[in-house]
Amino acid sequence: MLEALGPTTRDMEAHERWRVAASAMCHALGWTTAQPIVLPHASGTLLAFAAPMGTLFTATEVNEWAWEQASGIFQPGFEPAIDPPFDRLHHLGANSSDVVATFKARATAEENAMLTALCAAAHEHGVPLYVDDESVSLGAGAHSQTWPLAALPEAPNVEWSALRAIPTVLVTGSNGKTTTVRLLAALIAASETRFEGHVGYSSTEGVVIGDARAGEGDFSGPAGARLVLRDQHVEAAVLETARGGILRRGLAVDKADVAIVTNVSADHFGEYGINSLDDLADVKLTVRYALGTVGTLVLNADDKVLLARASSQVCKVALFALDDSHPALVTHRKNGGDTCGLADEQLVLSRGDERFKLGNYRDMPLTLNGAAMFNVANIAAAALAALALRISPAVITEQLQCFGQSRLDNAGRLDHWKLADITVVIDYAHNPDGLKLLLDGMEVIRRDHAAVAGNNGRIGLLLGQAGNRSDQAIIALARVAAVARPALIVVKEIPRMLRGRAAGEVTALLKEALLAAAYPAEQIRVEADEIDAASQLLQWAKAGDVVVLPIHQATARKSLAAMLDAMEKSGWRAGAPLPVATLSPPSE
Repeated sequence: MLEALGPTTRDMEAHERWRVAASAMCHALGWTTAQPIVLPHASGTLLAFAAPMGTLFTATEVNEWAWEQASGIFQPGFEPAIDPPFDRLHHLGANSSDVVATFKARATAEENAMLTALCAAAHEHGVPLYVDDESVSLGAGAHSQTWPLAALPEAPNVEWSALRAIPTVLVTGSNGKTTTVRLLAALIAASETRFEGHVGYSSTEGVVIGDARAGEGDFSGPAGARLVLRDQHVEAAVLETARGGILRRGLAVDKADVAIVTNVSADHFGEYGINSLDDLADVKLTVRYALGTVGTLVLNADDKVLLARASSQVCKVALFALDDSHPALVTHRKNGGDTCGLADEQLVLSRGDERFKLGNYRDMPLTLNGAAMFNVANIAAAALAALALRISPAVITEQLQCFGQSRLDNAGRLDHWKLADITVVIDYAHNPDGLKLLLDGMEVIRRDHAAVAGNNGRIGLLLGQAGNRSDQAIIALARVAAVARPALIVVKEIPRMLRGRAAGEVTALLKEALLAAAYPAEQIRVEADEIDAASQLLQWAKAGDVVVLPIHQATARKSLAAMLDAMEKSGWRAGAPLPVATLSPPSE
């Protein structure tokens, strides 16, 4: 896929010339499934075609060459009206007799005949195959084997009977992915003895195999999935499948048993031609292609964009919503579908005519006594996925009463400390919808505290954003914060997440948007360091306050968690000095 640039980006005649050039070259190379397509979007045009696995570098050059010829950029006398000017990527001209021969030679050099043979044999035996730049795996988890790409076995020499798939779940959506992944992994681990200590999962927080961490950082793409699926201790896999990984690398797996789409909300617009909720939903719903006709797609019926697509799926669909009497859930049950939702404060799981009460949602630790309603949705999604994996409702019920009691269960997601006289919450809320849901829940906690303590209390908020969001997205985040009217907002810089912006640019946008939304200037502070910004809020807090800390860097989150643990242990009270030793993030 190529993002077209230059003065002919939106020239339909140039697009057609590209299509002709790309088709002719692909045909000459024997790539019969190429089918070049033009994908216009709000900020440009994408030009794409399919090529055989093992020839993608050559295919990329073919695409660049075809667009250079079609756009006419390098015709004699042409002066491109752009700055900076184009660098020519190919010396090959449209009429050069060397063009086809050159690309054929490159494709031949790139193609790995042994890999092609293994792919065909794996397909014939129904065995999963995973490939990256260094290695090839057949089978999954405990039933897999991996070889270096340069030392592949011949297909007849592979012990195919020892290789097979394992139960695999994909989890995607705009918010709630990591919580859902962790909860579902716990449900699977508790369901059978063979899974205890043998469930692997990947997420934005890393890779975990059983109780051991196998990777730190954001592993929500195909690389994280392969780490899980190649680990010989793994008997079941739950894989967070983020938008960026799908758009850059596709899905890590060809087949999965269950896929969850938690929701879609405005985030990352403008990247890779994605400019609307419909576009984003189509990206997230890519996971359905791994399900075939026998897998289960779990969708949020409270999300109108996802619900509109529910009836068009060829796989089995399960629906969840906060209200068990949601019309879509009622209709789905009448048609024999699985659902999950709240009825009289009970979370009810339905399978055909069977109804299973999973418990009062307020008794589930993930909901913070009912304040975090967004986690009710994540719980419902995980419960439906567990049901699709044939996990008994009794096991699901038991686990929902205990998962989240320890902060280690869901670190960095709604972590909360009840210090002597204030409440502190660390979360990952990173887009307007996520922040709104978080602040709504914190307002419930503030009111509950006020009713008990006899004072009104206040909310203090840490506000920041990564630099790869558009100006509009950053402004929208600030507007959500302004509407909630916390008593203090500390705007933070995230130095390691500037992502192309100048230092101070994001914080300036946030502050300007807060002021434009009539938020008082005297209640805004700006801090260049994430931990120092959080510390300002903790020093500001008084008895009865709720301090809300959306933290986006793992090192900062770990340091703050250690500091809060020390404060909790020492009986720290509002107004007392903060611990000093843990204020700086550990080196990476």
